[in-house]
Amino acid sequence: MSIVAISMNSTTGQPIQKMTFGRMAKPWATFHLETGEGVSADRANVGKPAPDKFVAPVELWVTPKDWRSPV
Repeated sequence: MSIVAISMNSTTGQPIQKMTFGRMAKPWATFHLETGEGVSADRANVGKPAPDKFVAPVELWVTPKDWRSPV
């Protein structure tokens, strides 16, 4: 069973896109959006399912690599 998550922009708080994963993404994962933009995951939030539902909402908070300050 795959995980469907909504990727959220950490800096703006706006949803970016829906993503499907074969398993839950790790908080340190890096991947590319449909636009080709590289992002790194900051945190993953798993909510409670709605009453009489099986699927829990999943939010994957990401920071685009271009916006990350150099370390």
